[in-house]
Parts: sequence; structure tokens; C-alpha cells
Amino acid sequence: MRKRSRCGCFLFVTTETLLGDAPRLYQSVFDHVKNAFWNDIRNAKTCAWMVAALILSRRATPSAWLPYLPAGRYAQSIERQIVRWLDNKHINATDIYGPAVMKALRHWGPHVLKLALDTSMLFNTYCMIRISILFRGRAVPLVTRVIKHASAQVSTEQLTPIIAQARGILAAAGIDNVRFLADRGFCDVELMDLLSQCGWNYIIRIKSSLLLCAANGQRLCKVGEVALQVGEAKCFHNMRLTGQKYGPVHLALARPAHGQDTWQVVSNEPTSLETLEVYGERFGIEEGFLDDKSGLFQLEESMLRDEGKLERLCLILSLATLFLVSEGDACVAQGHRRLVDPHWERGISFLKIGMNRIKQALSWGEQVLKQVALIGGPDPAPLGHRKQKNPDPFDCFNCVWVLISAPPS
Repeated sequence: MRKRSRCGCFLFVTTETLLGDAPRLYQSVFDHVKNAFWNDIRNAKTCAWMVAALILSRRATPSAWLPYLPAGRYAQSIERQIVRWLDNKHINATDIYGPAVMKALRHWGPHVLKLALDTSMLFNTYCMIRISILFRGRAVPLVTRVIKHASAQVSTEQLTPIIAQARGILAAAGIDNVRFLADRGFCDVELMDLLSQCGWNYIIRIKSSLLLCAANGQRLCKVGEVALQVGEAKCFHNMRLTGQKYGPVHLALARPAHGQDTWQVVSNEPTSLETLEVYGERFGIEEGFLDDKSGLFQLEESMLRDEGKLERLCLILSLATLFLVSEGDACVAQGHRRLVDPHWERGISFLKIGMNRIKQALSWGEQVLKQVALIGGPDPAPLGHRKQKNPDPFDCFNCVWVLISAPPS
């Protein structure tokens, strides 16, 4: 039996009559979101319906969710209710998503947790800032913020509260072994200092125009003026950057073959060839944005023009991504990958494995989302070489490397 509350939320008296794929998926999702910091439990139920409808429809558009939501009302009324939920300023995305991802991370173990920071523009008006967990070649959102900002470039001042939220979630999950990756758009000594204060290690791509100084502060040259042969890598330790002489920091510079851009990264850890390999994992967050915008969920089809609504819609996408990646990882761990992935070696992402597994389990009448967990450690089923979109960074260089630990001449 279904009742409609005065606020317009779906309210079920019992769950024994939940039949069909969408209601059963709703119940599984609701079990994982009901204990978050909700101002009203009815909002939690509406959230669970939205996540279930998003997974089954693969569209971040309220009109596409209608076939998967409770029947018995006009479609216009249901769609209006969803828009009201997205416009509800009492629903804080961090308060809802934080407990869910924190609970999943309690299974991480002692392994290094790698985070990636990046931004993406929506409708050329809104900037989505995201810190993601790099997991099995994909990116699971940790914190997402949407601001009205006509540029993908954001300041460290705007990033500070987002990093603080990420640090709080990880601290609550008992994780302190963190490596933070970011592109050169975030090359800022204030950000480096903030990350060091968090107790995190970082690898950030830097600009060629940065001034490079020796350990004693003597100005040497610009980073882009360091001579590199094709296939050559140079590591400089205990250096200082910019006119502020920030440091000591460590650099890894490398010039790939085929005329590609020079790789220039800075870290607060001693650099080596492995530093470049680890930095290459940052591209997983770009795949995550691709899933959100065109590869899977079609975020911009929502046509929402409000940062608050967009941020709450990103909450629904983040929950769906967390659940799908977790289900995909569990499917692989149980040895069931080839039931949903037609490739001999893994040929699709853990997210899509999770999507296929959930749909298969629902059609077979099996339970889904028994446990939402992100377990650290090596990938048990690496992506097949033919399917790798981002090859190993070492493949971009010749076989011969020259490693230099002394300051540049």
C-alpha cells in the first residue's frame, strides 16, 4: 500500500508488496542510505527511488525516471516532486553521501588511498569540483561541489572547504595513508602547503613557467628550460619552486616520444620513474566525468540551471556510482565477471560490470547490494591491454632512461 504525504514524498506503509526490478532495487538502496543525516526520512525514500531509477534508466533526467517510480499519479506530479526534492535546501549532499562512502571505505585496509582532483564545466556556467577515489582504473566520487563559476580554474580558497570535507570523511574511516593527484591547473604552492598540513602526499603536474631554485634558494632556471632528450627522465630532489622558494620538494621531468607534452610533476615524496606511473592513474577521474556527462548518465540532459539542484543531482549520481562500482568489485571477487562481461580478459569498467550484474540479478530474482565496500589492494582483474584507453605512461617513452638526482646545471 502506498500513501502520499503532504510534502509530496513517496511513503510506503509496508514493503512486502514490493514487486518488480525497480521496487526491489529501491529497497536495497534505501537500506544503505536511510542512516545518513536526513532532515526527514521521507526524503531518504525519495532519494532511494531516484538512485534506483537512475541505475535502471541510465539517464540523469527526471522524465526518464517516470517508468521506474511508483505508479498511480500523473507523470507531471511525479516529475514536479523530484524537482522539489532537488530544490530542497535542507538536503545537504555531503551529509548524505559522506556516511555512505565512509562506511564503504572502512573495508579499505592498510593500502595507500589515491585521490584525484579535477573540475568540469556544465552548460558553460557552472563548475563541478570533484575529489574522487581512484579505484580499479575508475574514479568513485568522494566530495562533489557545484558552483556558479564561468571557468574550470578555481582558487585554493575555493578548494579549501572541499579538501577539509574529504579529510574529515577519510579520518572518520580511519584512513591516513593518502596520495593526492592533480593536474597543472591546480599547481599552487598554497595548495601544496594545505595538502602537507593534511598529512597527505601529493603528485601535481606543474607548469613550464615555474621558477626552479636550488635547496639553498639560488635561482637556477624555469622548469621548462631543463634540457630533456626524447625518452629521457630526470628527477631532482630537495628543490624549491617559484619566487617564494617553496620547498623542499622533489621533481620528476620526462619527455615522451612522438612529440607529446613533457611530463613535469612535483611531489613532497622523493621522485622516481614510479612517480610518473602513479600520476598516470589520475586520468581515471576524467573517465568518471565522461561517465557522468556522456558515457553513461547524460548529466547535461537534465537541463537544470541552478547550482544547488545540480549539486543534489550529482549526489544521486555519486551514490549510483558508489553502488555500481562496489557491486562490480564484488562480482569480480566472487568469480562471476564472465557472466556479465563477454571479454576473455576484463574489457569493461567495474562500474559497467556492476550495472550489468545488478540488472542480471534483478531479472533472476537475486538480491543485490548485499554490501557496499571499497576494498584496497591490487586490481584482481586488470583491464585487458587492448581495451586500455590510457596506456601505461612508460609506453609513451623510449626504453632508455637517464635519471638525475642532482640539481640542473
